[in-house]
Amino acid sequence: MDNVLAKPTTNIKVFPQGRQIPLFDYAAVWQAGFHNVTCSLGTHLNARQFQQLGDAPRTVYLAFDSDDNHSGQDAAQWMSRRLRAQGVTARRVQLPAGHDPNSFFVEGGDARQFQRLLEVARP
Repeated sequence: MDNVLAKPTTNIKVFPQGRQIPLFDYAAVWQAGFHNVTCSLGTHLNARQFQQLGDAPRTVYLAFDSDDNHSGQDAAQWMSRRLRAQGVTARRVQLPAGHDPNSFFVEGGDARQFQRLLEVARP
């Protein structure tokens, strides 16, 4: 995945992996045409990912699960603050209630709808 972060001005989307087999969210978003993506392990990025995300100006979109208990959005807020502390522009994507990136597409969401979610993502 190193080449995913190669372009300094690339907008990167970060998708956490939880109870599902890792990379399902990543694969669904990639298949929809969003190729500048990476995924976290749970709600954490490793040191190399943080270094790569902070090595040049870019916007990082955090698309965490929209859980009933708000754990996904709480984690996105935490990671957003951590990225901003490194000088990275971070925006939190609000998926529809009960969805993760994979289920968004599996249940009928398309690239155009996902792009709209990115456009209205909050800091």
